[in-house]
Amino acid sequence: MNDAIPAASLGRFLTIADTAELLSISMTQTYALVRSGELPAIKVGAHGHWRVERTVLESYIDAMYEQTRRMNLWNQSTYADVAEFVGEPRER
Repeated sequence: MNDAIPAASLGRFLTIADTAELLSISMTQTYALVRSGELPAIKVGAHGHWRVERTVLESYIDAMYEQTRRMNLWNQSTYADVAEFVGEPRER
């Protein structure tokens, strides 16, 4: 994870601030991910502070890597097939 926060010191649940720091994004962006449901989180305590489970964050990161990998494969296949759509002759 991030060198600024030792992983062992964080425990099972992360605050929004910890999550934002680990993702290198703002707290506002992190809240947006949580509110949209893209990053699952729970509200705990009387004041309803958001917490993100460490394993959920790791799964989210893995899913983002997979999404990026698939998008790159899609883009590669799209660019490779452009010649077929514009009618350029293939070399034989």
